Amino acid sequence: MALRKDISRESETGTLGKAIALLDLVTHAERPLRFTDILALAGQPRGTLHRQLGHLVEEGLLEFNADGRYAPGLRLLDLASRSWAKNEFRLITEPHLRHLQQMSGETVHLGVLRGASIIYLDKIEGQQSVRMYSQIGNASPVYCTGVGKAALSVLPDDALEALVRRLSFDSFTPQTLVSAEALLAEVTIIRKTGFAFDREEHEPGIRCIAAPIGMEDGSFTGGVSITGPAYRLTIERLEEWAAPIKQAAECIADAMRVRLGPRR
Repeated sequence: MALRKDISRESETGTLGKAIALLDLVTHAERPLRFTDILALAGQPRGTLHRQLGHLVEEGLLEFNADGRYAPGLRLLDLASRSWAKNEFRLITEPHLRHLQQMSGETVHLGVLRGASIIYLDKIEGQQSVRMYSQIGNASPVYCTGVGKAALSVLPDDALEALVRRLSFDSFTPQTLVSAEALLAEVTIIRKTGFAFDREEHEPGIRCIAAPIGMEDGSFTGGVSITGPAYRLTIERLEEWAAPIKQAAECIADAMRVRLGPRR
């Protein structure tokens, strides 16, 4: 009986893992996928895949559109919003992000380093009429965003070198850094100043200043930024916010060490 229970538990774990993999695949796709698209990408038998997708649709985690394509379900939004609303990390960061937004009047982002990308965890819209179209959960390249370059600055040298050397550089604008040497040179400057710029490197007409947030144990590497349109945010204007954004990042890191550190 014990052996049978272990087998059952392994089977359930495998089933859950496959379902999570399908959710990940569909939610990260640039457009809704047909069954044949998912079949080619998922590496699961046709019958198993059909059952898994059916269960996910029944639970509202995926939607099956009229054109025969699968897309993220609305229940995912509900789960995400409830989780983030009660998340202790959010409670730590929110007052500091809101202070930066009130001080600057511009949009404030919080991001975390994941692989070669920055994932945006939170965003507080600016008070101005022209706003950013970034979304929580979106990923941006690490080498051409303020938060990304700030996050790189707190990595150990060996981890930084390894990550930068495997980057594939795409030129999004004429200002984009397109070589490992240029990026490493800028990270050296960021380590000295404690803040990073995005000089219209990812999107034309968008600038930001960012400061890094790093935990000694590597549990979080990311940053916070103030972002706005270039016609409003000159580099000189952004530099005026260097001290407050560095202070906010330091306060967030200190609070994380206290509240999210090892429990005694």
